[in-house]
Amino acid sequence: MPISDFTFKRDNLLPLADSLRESFLKASPFRHVVIDDFLPPEALEPVLAEFPEPRDVEWQRFDNAREIKLALADTEKMGPATRHLLSEFNGQVFVDFLERLTGIEHLVSDPHYDGGGLHQIRPGGYLKVHVDFNRHRRLNLDRRLNGLLYLNKDWEESYGGHLQLWNKDMTRCEHKVLPVFNRFVVFATTDDANHGHPEPLTCPEDRARRSMALYYYTNGRPEDETLDEHDTQFKQRPGEEWKSSFRQVARRWVPPALADLVGPRK
Repeated sequence: MPISDFTFKRDNLLPLADSLRESFLKASPFRHVVIDDFLPPEALEPVLAEFPEPRDVEWQRFDNAREIKLALADTEKMGPATRHLLSEFNGQVFVDFLERLTGIEHLVSDPHYDGGGLHQIRPGGYLKVHVDFNRHRRLNLDRRLNGLLYLNKDWEESYGGHLQLWNKDMTRCEHKVLPVFNRFVVFATTDDANHGHPEPLTCPEDRARRSMALYYYTNGRPEDETLDEHDTQFKQRPGEEWKSSFRQVARRWVPPALADLVGPRK
């Protein structure tokens, strides 16, 4: 199926939303739902075929004790299939689905993909447990929902990369979600939505944990969710310490060309 032929249909999505809404609202440790086989597999093949390697375009690189990952939000650096699918996720039909599923009205999608777009984590990479930034400064809106579409075919349990969902007081992980192909996760973005991929990735060197990230906003939020504006806040797991590697420290103090000699980037 050419990606340009794929569009979301209310006749498909709204019944799905109705069937999953109670599960979403009652989920623990915070509101979420995991949906397998979310899209027609053939609609994702063009996206996989054009997914850029780290060397292909200028990815935003994060490399510190809390996160080692790559992110790409600039749609000019993405292929046409990817841009089309992102547009569908930001369109009215999909927003209708999210409102029906979550009960959150007046959702606004983000044309800038601030913090979203394409994500890629290579072997050895990770994203420690955190809560997300809660305001979109450019749009001046409140962040309410995350949508994550995983793009990893033949992904084995031993590769790791699980999305971990932790309880409010960070005493235990309640759910682990393997990032397998065509699995879609939606969760409410609140200040107790502790989540991450905290264990270093152990997939083969020629693989990566790839995903598409979508965020949705409203103008205001319920009073019981209203807190001061903040950026991403990382949370330590029981007994966990964050230690920068020598290479990560060197990158803060020496020119990039010299820092690259310290060791290979994972």
